[in-house]
Amino acid sequence: MPLITAPVVDPPDPGTPGGGGTPIPLPGVGNATAFYTDPTGTVWPLSESAAGWFTLAAGVSGIGAAAYTLTSDAQPRGGARLRHAQPQPRTIIWPLYVYGDTHLQYLERWRQLATAFTRTLRRGRDGRRTPGTLTIVRPDGSSRSVRVFYSAGFEGQGKAGSGIISDAVALALWCEDPYWTDSEPVTVHRETGVLVDFLDPYPSVSSSQVLGDTVVDNPGDAVVWPTWTITGPASLITFTNTTTGEAFALDPAAVGHGPLAAGERVTVRTDPAQVRFQDGSPDGVNWSATLNWPEAVLWGLEPGLNEVSFQLDGSGPGSAVDLLFHPRHETA
Repeated sequence: MPLITAPVVDPPDPGTPGGGGTPIPLPGVGNATAFYTDPTGTVWPLSESAAGWFTLAAGVSGIGAAAYTLTSDAQPRGGARLRHAQPQPRTIIWPLYVYGDTHLQYLERWRQLATAFTRTLRRGRDGRRTPGTLTIVRPDGSSRSVRVFYSAGFEGQGKAGSGIISDAVALALWCEDPYWTDSEPVTVHRETGVLVDFLDPYPSVSSSQVLGDTVVDNPGDAVVWPTWTITGPASLITFTNTTTGEAFALDPAAVGHGPLAAGERVTVRTDPAQVRFQDGSPDGVNWSATLNWPEAVLWGLEPGLNEVSFQLDGSGPGSAVDLLFHPRHETA
């Protein structure tokens, strides 16, 4: 008997209206297509009935704005004042109808889907669990994603006649980060200009200190935690969010390396905090000790405009800073 396998498809092309697949009406979203990417990178279409399953759109919920826990302080004249709003994890309910031409075809699809979602709860070799990704694609090709862990729901209806050649599930997908992220990143690139001779052709000054002051726009609804890539030469790197006053500095000499040479790179992730010197190995070298702890604040970008300063001491031709982030949104 031939083995029946689930269809494996490429992620929808963001530039293709509809993103590939059959649009379905989602509450608060309108017509859209959807797909799920499991921890192995396998893509499972959720809005294409030819796959052997499809979304029961009427039961989809949990894709609106995040829930918040509010902390307040009582006021002496009555009432209270909001002190802090903490976004809470969300749970998305996503119903699927699974079917087959025969019982064995249906059973194979059922088992493969169950594995694709529950795999998010298995620990990898590094001891960590890897979430899957639920992505919703709009008719104009734009898309937003959220990372999900299977929580419950792959049980079937449990009524007479179900589970023979078809059945339905109501997946409960738990999201540790409740915000949806744009699939397309925002990038900012700043590079040192060509340095000039002070006396040729006339007295001139070219900076070896400040790479650039700029304004970075975060078009999302929530704070984003960017990734920075610094390319040498540079002896001391300082990043300041002048809007919030937060800053951090990176000194290669702190790990005995000395100034970054031309072409050498360091990547700084702000959430989770991680600093890696790119030495050619797959993961790079841990350079967390190069940060100016305890003063260092690996700051995020607030929604809207953020005034940012990139300063590279000892910069020269080829010195550059690249900033990358995915805007985060309340809804799909």
